[in-house]
Amino acid sequence: MDLASSAASVGSLAEPTRRALYAYVVASPTPVGREEAATALDLAPHTANFHLDKLVEAGLLATEYRRLGDRTGPGAGRPSKLYRRAEEPVAVSLPSRRYDLVGHILASGVDRAAGGGSLDAAIDEAATETGRAIGTEAAPGDLAAFVRVLAAQGFEPRVEGDTVLLANCPFDSLAKSHTELVCGLNRSFVQGVADGIGCDATARLEPEPGWCCVKARVSP
Repeated sequence: MDLASSAASVGSLAEPTRRALYAYVVASPTPVGREEAATALDLAPHTANFHLDKLVEAGLLATEYRRLGDRTGPGAGRPSKLYRRAEEPVAVSLPSRRYDLVGHILASGVDRAAGGGSLDAAIDEAATETGRAIGTEAAPGDLAAFVRVLAAQGFEPRVEGDTVLLANCPFDSLAKSHTELVCGLNRSFVQGVADGIGCDATARLEPEPGWCCVKARVSP
């Protein structure tokens, strides 16, 4: 989800009835029907239905249809509409944080190193390949595409002359506690993005207060 969609989804929980329904549904081990939710929260069925469907529109709940009870065949009635937690996670972080991405890179690196070899080198390779895969999915070729992809990953890039500065580190808290490891994989990831897009840029570690530790120099 983009920031606007994520914010709207989380914002929908500000309404007390909607928040209570969401909490009830996600606490249930099985999908919940409208009548069950209405009874549990002492709501009119049409009220429960309205708010449950709003939670579906917000991407917080998903629906499925099946018959309740043991009866099957003709006379068993129509399948009931049931609600459950949506599979796609919703999160809002300002400034942007991508701990899922750095977690994926670290886990991939550990898997690579399991058969032997340097863990540092394996993490570096995993970061480069992850960045390259993300870059390859974008429109190829130029600085503008490179900046767009970095922005989508939460880096808040700024172009000054031939240099792309990164105003935000999506891995901030990890970078503060494990600086050498995280800044190294960050550089490799940014380089991988440039390589995947086909942008002639070189990512370097150039720490400076108030900026991400990585800068990318673009060739003329």
